[in-house]
Formats: sequence, structure tokens, C-alpha cells
Amino acid sequence: MNILKNTSYVLVLVGALNWGLVGMFDFNLVEFLFGDMTILSRITYSLVGVSAIITAFSMHHCNVIEKKNGCEYGRCNL
Repeated sequence: MNILKNTSYVLVLVGALNWGLVGMFDFNLVEFLFGDMTILSRITYSLVGVSAIITAFSMHHCNVIEKKNGCEYGRCNL
């Protein structure tokens, strides 16, 4: 489960950096690398979206455990 959680964090970070580039410089890195709405760019966007959902659930789970056990975020076991 840690592999899934860590991969999700990395993909969410990639998505956030891409949106930062779009907002600041009007440069879409995914589009630059894979083309405008090609199958690879759609897969990338989909994986980032699913990773955001996984990360949200992971954070919620850790917050629940933190309230019960006083664990530190990022160190909770899923």
C-alpha cells in the first residue's frame, strides 16, 4: 500500500507543478511532452486525477488515525 500512496503523492506533485506552469507561464508540460489530448496525455491526466482521489482518502485516513493515536501525518499505516 505504501507504493500506491507514494506513487500517488508523486503524481499529484507532477499535476500541481504542471498547473503551476500553466498558471505562471501558460506552458502545459504534459501537452508539450505528449501532444494536445493524445492518448498518452489523457492517460497522464487520468492518473493524476485518480492519484488526487487516493491522496485525499489517504490524508483523511491519517487524520482519523492521528486523532485516535496521535501519529504524525505521513507516518500512518494504511
